[in-house]
Amino acid sequence: QVQLVESGGGLVQAGGSLRLSCVASGSTFSLSNMNWYRQAPGKQRELVAGITRSGSENYADSVKGRFTISRDNAKNTVYLQMNSLKPGDTAVYYCRALNYGYPYVDVWGQGTQVTVES
Repeated sequence: QVQLVESGGGLVQAGGSLRLSCVASGSTFSLSNMNWYRQAPGKQRELVAGITRSGSENYADSVKGRFTISRDNAKNTVYLQMNSLKPGDTAVYYCRALNYGYPYVDVWGQGTQVTVES
């Protein structure tokens, strides 16, 4: 029943910034851990950042110090602020709502393209 819609992707020069948003429908958003993944062509999907229902954050080593994940439960939205972008950040970015408890939730968004040019 939960659906996720990402936005904010686009083309940016190296060193620039983008802010991704993911808006969730449904009433279970506040119960879910929220994550951002990315997948580049020919590569496996990887976890970029996550935030728990209580606000604890974690990041992939490759983005620490550059990316910040946050959530606004009142708006059913999770954000990914991306600064100092590199060409290696080019990928399709997906948000994911995940809760292994009750209710069980595992929902992916459709993805948004981020392209960083040299």
